Amino acid sequence: MGLLSILRKLKSAPDQEVRILLLGLDNGGKTTLLKQLASEDISHITPTQGFNIKSVQSQGFKLNVWDIGGQRKIRPYWRNYFENTDVLIYVIDSADRKRFEETGQELAELLDEEKLSGVPVLIFANKQDLLTAAPASEIAEGLKLHTIRDRMWQIQSCSALTGEGVQDGMNWVCKNVTAKKKQ
Repeated sequence: MGLLSILRKLKSAPDQEVRILLLGLDNGGKTTLLKQLASEDISHITPTQGFNIKSVQSQGFKLNVWDIGGQRKIRPYWRNYFENTDVLIYVIDSADRKRFEETGQELAELLDEEKLSGVPVLIFANKQDLLTAAPASEIAEGLKLHTIRDRMWQIQSCSALTGEGVQDGMNWVCKNVTAKKKQ
């Protein structure tokens, strides 16, 4: 089941738009994840210099996924994309333990942003196909995710390369975007 078939579940009104913001540090796997969701070729991925947008119109449903580059010099511009975000997907390279502190700081800053207040957040603990990957539970503990009280959140182990775990994460997104839209 692809992204479109999952997201059709969200359709409760004609032309309903869902805006998904895909963020994380550089080399976390955001673009690979986006291409995996769109069933596109993932064999040639280059660092995102700016952003990628995938917009899909299907049976009166429009999905906008914004993949914003994660290089340090680009991160200050993330806030330009916060407006009207329905769900935040934050991608972490589970094998890059040296950057856990940095990625935790960036995530904490995002969760403090007023324009993202109450927006459900899915954290993809990516690159689980690598032997050096930290398990999602260890990442959740290190990032103190259990202290998040102002929104729905989920951490999901995945591999954007193999697609494993991506479907489970998107099912959570569908459920929680639907709940937010009904509020």
